[in-house]
Amino acid sequence: MSPSAATSRGSGAGATRRSGARPRRVPERSCVACRQARPKRELIRLVRSVEGAVELDPSGKKAGRGAYLCRYGDCWERGLTRRALDQALKTQITPENRQALANFAAQLPRTPPPEGQET
Repeated sequence: MSPSAATSRGSGAGATRRSGARPRRVPERSCVACRQARPKRELIRLVRSVEGAVELDPSGKKAGRGAYLCRYGDCWERGLTRRALDQALKTQITPENRQALANFAAQLPRTPPPEGQET
């Protein structure tokens, strides 16, 4: 058997491995308002704490039940008015908490930029 035949089968001491590591899988989550799956880092996580308050979780590591929304005001408005956040977090969001989230959403861009343009 020739040395090249041994390596092509992948057995023996002369076996070679593929060069390069496999690409890392990017975790995806779905926006509770538009239901579109996006990379986790493109979404904003909200968490229901043990006390029942809903708050932003910029680090993505707070304890509690979490839900994700896109970084666009339209999704936030839909999530707050259609009670999609309430259902995802399995809680009733208080009017004060809802207003605080709406104030945050008002600072976000309304819609995504046109294709090919990133902010």
